[in-house]
Amino acid sequence: MANKVHVETTLNGEAVEFLCEPRQSLLEVLRDVLGFTGTKEGCLTGDCGACSVILDGRISCSCLVLGVEAQGKNIQTVEGLAQADKLHPLQQKFLEHAALQCGICTPGFLVAAKALLDRNPNPTEHEVRYGLAGNLCRCTGYDKIVRAVLDAAAVMQGR
Repeated sequence: MANKVHVETTLNGEAVEFLCEPRQSLLEVLRDVLGFTGTKEGCLTGDCGACSVILDGRISCSCLVLGVEAQGKNIQTVEGLAQADKLHPLQQKFLEHAALQCGICTPGFLVAAKALLDRNPNPTEHEVRYGLAGNLCRCTGYDKIVRAVLDAAAVMQGR
């Protein structure tokens, strides 16, 4: 067994410390060490987006990032979207637009949409589709997801 590495990071706005093996992915650390199971395991090759997190303001596939690379970084997962018992507008609009089904891809889509709206609060449909292109879904139509993101953007802009 490899020696474990001590890592200090910020996760969903809270300071967090953990021990992980140098070979462990951030996905493994989030799910198996820290208990943040909202981030899903899909392909493990960075192709599906199910494991998407926001790492220092940029969307990242946590299956492709080592846990030790989180040292000093700011990580946001799907669990960090809601505030207490109030859903984030993206979460609310995904519900209203029926933009989810089995739930494997949903956290990744929500996180990718959050990253998109953080950098572009008023995207066009084309920009939403491009911003979510790294996330794959087998169960629902992408149109519902795109409409939910556009509707959430409008609510967040006060329209």
